[in-house]
Amino acid sequence: MKHSYMTHGVCSRQINVELDDNGKITDCKIIGGCMGNTAGICRLVKGIDAEDAIGRLKGIDCNGRGTSCPDQLANALEEALEKL
Repeated sequence: MKHSYMTHGVCSRQINVELDDNGKITDCKIIGGCMGNTAGICRLVKGIDAEDAIGRLKGIDCNGRGTSCPDQLANALEEALEKL
């Protein structure tokens, strides 16, 4: 299942994730932001359960913004899981 999420409060603009029927992340692309960091985050989460990724990424802050690209990815994954 493919899901697109428009980010809030960060440099990246959009997050596209794909989950299999069991909630495992099969693909991840973050549009905008720090290319090296966002590509690295996506490689790290690919192949793991979305719930595990959410637990690791939720609440990470970027320079006092109250959110970050990893935190926004956690939000995107939560939304995607709701639609499974």
